[in-house]
Amino acid sequence: MIPHSSSAQDVVKAFSSDAESGLDSKDIARLQSEYGPNVLAEKKKRTLIGRFFDQFKDVMIIILLIAAAVSFGVICVEKTWNELFEPALILIIVILNALMGVFQESKAEKALEALKNMSAPHARVIRDGEEHIIDAKQIVPGDIIKVEAGDFVPADARLIHSVSLKSEESALTGESVPAEKNADDIIDGKSALGDRSNMIFSGCSITYGTGLAVVTATGMNTEMGKIANLLAGEKESQTPLQQKLAQLGKYLGIIALAACAIVFVIGLISGIPILEIFMTSVSLAVSAIPEGLPAIVTIILSIGVQRMAKRNALIRRLPAVETLGSASVICSDKTGTLTQNRMTVVKAFTDGESDAETVGDSCSEKIKQLLIYGTLCSDGTVVFENGVAKHIGDPTETAIVLAAHKNGIKKEEIIKKYERLAEIPFDSDRKLMTSVNRIDGKNIVIVKGAFDNLSLRCTAGNVEKAREVTEEMSREALRVLAIAIKEMETVPQNPTSEELENGLTLIGLIGMIDPPRAEAKDAVATSKKAGIKTVMITGDHVITAAAIAKQLGIYSDGDRAITGKELDAMSDEELEEHIEEISVYARVSPENKIRIVKAWQKKGHVVSMTGDGVNDAPALKAADIGCAMEITGTDVAKGAADMTLTDDNFATIVDAVKEGRGIYANIRKVVGFLLGSNTGEILTVFTSMLLFRETPLLSMQLLWVNLVTDSLPAIAVGMESVEPDVMEKKPRPKDEGIFANGLGFSVIIQGILFAAITLLGFYIGKTVMRTLEAGQTMAFMILSLSQVVHAFNMRSEHSLFRIGFFSNKTLNIAAVISTLLMAVVLFTPVRYAFKLVLLTPQLYLTALGLIFVPLVALEIKKAVKSLIKKNKNK
Repeated sequence: MIPHSSSAQDVVKAFSSDAESGLDSKDIARLQSEYGPNVLAEKKKRTLIGRFFDQFKDVMIIILLIAAAVSFGVICVEKTWNELFEPALILIIVILNALMGVFQESKAEKALEALKNMSAPHARVIRDGEEHIIDAKQIVPGDIIKVEAGDFVPADARLIHSVSLKSEESALTGESVPAEKNADDIIDGKSALGDRSNMIFSGCSITYGTGLAVVTATGMNTEMGKIANLLAGEKESQTPLQQKLAQLGKYLGIIALAACAIVFVIGLISGIPILEIFMTSVSLAVSAIPEGLPAIVTIILSIGVQRMAKRNALIRRLPAVETLGSASVICSDKTGTLTQNRMTVVKAFTDGESDAETVGDSCSEKIKQLLIYGTLCSDGTVVFENGVAKHIGDPTETAIVLAAHKNGIKKEEIIKKYERLAEIPFDSDRKLMTSVNRIDGKNIVIVKGAFDNLSLRCTAGNVEKAREVTEEMSREALRVLAIAIKEMETVPQNPTSEELENGLTLIGLIGMIDPPRAEAKDAVATSKKAGIKTVMITGDHVITAAAIAKQLGIYSDGDRAITGKELDAMSDEELEEHIEEISVYARVSPENKIRIVKAWQKKGHVVSMTGDGVNDAPALKAADIGCAMEITGTDVAKGAADMTLTDDNFATIVDAVKEGRGIYANIRKVVGFLLGSNTGEILTVFTSMLLFRETPLLSMQLLWVNLVTDSLPAIAVGMESVEPDVMEKKPRPKDEGIFANGLGFSVIIQGILFAAITLLGFYIGKTVMRTLEAGQTMAFMILSLSQVVHAFNMRSEHSLFRIGFFSNKTLNIAAVISTLLMAVVLFTPVRYAFKLVLLTPQLYLTALGLIFVPLVALEIKKAVKSLIKKNKNK
C-alpha cells in the first residue's frame, strides 16, 4: 500500500491502529522489536585500534620512531646490546603517550555522546486513547502523532486531519517555501516528494497550523533515512578557540624546530655522537610542541558542558561555551523564564459588569460561559495522573482549561458537545487564536488573544471599560487574555483572518498570575554585579511587564519600557542611540527581537537572547548566544539555539555564564601551564648547549617529562572549580586574545624560571659528583617535579592559602600518580634505562628546594598583586 495514494482511513487500518485512540500499549514492544528504534544510522565510529594508530600520524613522532629504529639497527650491527634500552624505552614512552591520547579522545567523545542523548527530540503521540509525550526514537509505524507550528516531524506520516498546515521541507525537496498540506488530498502513487501534500516527513519542521497523522515509516525507512548516507560525511568542526590554539601550536612548533636544529648543530660541533644528539633534538621537539593542546581543550570543554547540563543548561554547540564568558547583555522572555510559568486564572471580567470577579471553583454563570469559550478555543490540555494535574501545551491555555475544570467544565466533554468546525492557529504576528464551534445549532467564531490586538477587531461590547479593567489587572502584574465571539451562517472551507477575526463582540477578559521566580531576582542582581545588562522582552501588556521587571530589579528609575509599536516607529539609528536606556520591551514581534539584538551588537556587546516560538528562530540565530526553552520551546527554536534551558529558568542562563567564564579561565590556566612548561624545556636544553656544550636531558628523559607533566596534571588543572569571584568581573571582550591580561608575558617568565632552576641543578649535580649523569639526574628531577608542583600554582590567581592547597581532588590524584612515576624512574633499577644515577642526600635536598622555587615565587607575586588591588580599592 502506498500511503499518499490511499485514504487516511485505509492507512490507519493497514497499520492496525485507530485515529482516535491510537495503538494499544501492549503492541508497542512487539512493533519496536520488528521495526527497531526511530533513529538514523550513524557514521561508523573509529575503532580503538584505529584511534591508537592515528596517534602516530604526527610528523615528529614518525621521525622519532625512525631514529629509534636506526638506533636499534646500529646496536644490532655493532652488537652493543647494553645500549638497547634507549630505543626500546623511547618506543615504550611513545606507546604510553598514544594510549593516553586514545583515553583522552574516548573520554571527550563519551561526554559529547551523553549530551547528544540528552538533547534527543520528543513527540506527542496518542496511545490507549491518551496523549503522551515520548522520546521520538520510541515511535513505531501506526502511532498517531500530533504536530503543530514549531515541531520537528519525528517520522514519515500520512495526515488524518490538518488545519492550515505548512511544512518546511527544503532538506528533502530543495524548495525554500514551506509546502502547504491537506489531509483530504489523495495523490498519485508515482508523484514526487514535493507533491505529496497529504504527507509529512521526518526531519522537516511544521511552520504553521496543526495536524494529526499516522506514522508510516521510521528510522532508515523514512525519506530522510534514504539520504542519510549523504549526510554521514559531515566533518566534526572545531571551536574558534581550538582553531586558534591549533594555529598557535603550528607557530610554536616552527620556533621549537628552529631551536632544536640549533641544538643539533651545536651538539655535532661539540662532538656529541650524531645519533644521540639527533634523538635528543627530535625528542625535544616532540616534548616542546604542544600538539595535544586542542585535544585537552576539547576535554575541558566537554567536561564543562557536562557540568552545565547538571545545572539545567544544555549546550548544543561548543563555541557557545567560549562566547558565554563574554556575554554582556541578556535579553530574556518574561513568561516562564523570569516567572514561574505556573499560570493560574485569578480574575475574570465579563462585558456589562462594573468590576472583575475573583475566579475560584464556584464562579458565576457568566464567568463559567466565558471559561467555556476560552476552553473551546484552546489546544492545551490538562490530564490527571494520580490526582495530580499535568499540563500539556501552552501554559496560558492550560490555566483556562484547569479553571474551567474546577468549575465542573471538562474539556473532553465540551469539545464533543460543541464540535470544532474550523480554526486559525495562533501566531506571534496576530497574537490571536480562533476556532469555529457548533454551539446550540449555531456556528460561533471564538477569538482569544492579547487585548490590544483583539480590541481593534471588535465592533460591539464595551471596549473602553474593558481597556480600563485590562490596565488595572496589568498593574497587579496579571497577564490578560481577551475573548470575543461572533456568529456565522456558513463556515468557509479555508477560513482566513479577514473572514473570521473581524466584526467581533467582546465578551470578557481572563486575568492570570504568573509569579516572578524567587531565584530570578538574585540572578538579575548577580548579572548586574558581573557587568551584564538584563533586558525583559515579552508579549504581555507594557504595564504588566514593567511591574514585574521592577520587582525583579530589571527596571529602575530612569529606565524606559516601550511597546513593539513604539519600537517600530523608531529608526535603527534612534534605537541604537537609546538602546541602553530601554529595559523592558512589551508586545514585541519576532522581527523586533532581531532589531534589539543587532542594536546591542552594534554597540560592541555580546548578546544572549531567549526564545521558544518557531518565529523566534531568526533572533536566536542572530544572537551571539541563542537560548531556547526545553519545556515550552518548539523544536525549531531548540534547533536554532546554541543552548537549551531544561528548566526554562533565567537563573540558569546566569549560572551558564558563570560556568562559561570558569571554563574559559581554566583553558587559559592550562594554556599557561603547558606553554610555560614547554618553554622551560626548550630554554633548558638550548641554553645548556650554548653555555656548557652538553645536553642536560637525554631523549627518553625529555619524553618522560612530557608524559608525566603534559597529560594528567594539565587535564586536572582544567577541572578546577569556578572561582567564587568570577561574577565580580566585567565581561571579557569578544575579540580578546587567549594571551590577554599578561598571560603571554607570564608564560615567558615561567619558562625562564624553569630553565634557570633546572640549569642550576644541572650545574650543581655535575660539579658536586663530577659526572654528567649526576647533572642530568638533577635536571630531570627538578624540571619534571617543579612542573607538577607548578600545576597547583596555576589553579587560581588567588593564593593557595586562600583557596586551599588540596581542594582540587583530581589534581591531587594526578600529582600523586606523576610523583610516583618519577619515583619509580629515580629510585628503582629502572633508572639505568634512563641513564640516571643515585645522588647524595644533600643533592636531593637541594633539588627539593629548587623544585618549590616556582611555587614560592608565584605566591609572592600573588600576594603583591593582592596588596596593590586592595590599595587601589581604598
